[in-house]
Amino acid sequence: MQYLSTHSSMLPLFQYLEKFHPLSGEFKASYEKNCKVIHVKKYKHVLSPIDNNTSLYFLVSGLVRGFVKDGKKDISTWFSFGNEIIGAIRHPFDHDNHSIEYLQALEDCVLISIPYNLIEAAYSHYPEANLIGRKLFELHYYAASDRAILARIPNASKRYRKLEANGLAFDKVPKRYLASYLGIRLETMSRISTKFLVADLHAAS
Repeated sequence: MQYLSTHSSMLPLFQYLEKFHPLSGEFKASYEKNCKVIHVKKYKHVLSPIDNNTSLYFLVSGLVRGFVKDGKKDISTWFSFGNEIIGAIRHPFDHDNHSIEYLQALEDCVLISIPYNLIEAAYSHYPEANLIGRKLFELHYYAASDRAILARIPNASKRYRKLEANGLAFDKVPKRYLASYLGIRLETMSRISTKFLVADLHAAS
């Protein structure tokens, strides 16, 4: 079956997945039928522990952070700047419908909701789904490992420098969320960023 999706609302997702493997018309038709586009306003939750954790999300545009709560304090765990698949913590075998993790929009966001049951069905029916899933797993495992290394660097200045070096647009993230991601106080991060800014300006002059 030939499937044309030139004007499809799923087109950003299809273009992303086709970086890993071509998609069959049947695969696209199934995703067209079962996925949906959602709009989330700035600082609203895409997902929280009171919601059923039944979908992954493709972030079409905007900025999202993941975080968990420790008492009254929240701890940022990751940031997404768009054009990637994101989701809350979910055990691969014990499919509890809730997660301890929050997904929060830091800008007005457009996302595509991809139900987990659709993903599981795709593995059974479309060979490309398994190839794409493996490659996505590799990407997410690498990103998680990189975050784990960052968290274990004992020196706050070196953690900040490593964050700067990854090339992502962290200047778009509110400083208080970056500070919690780095495990330091906001005042400490401001002091470190000012010190490096002065040093970089001096080196460039």
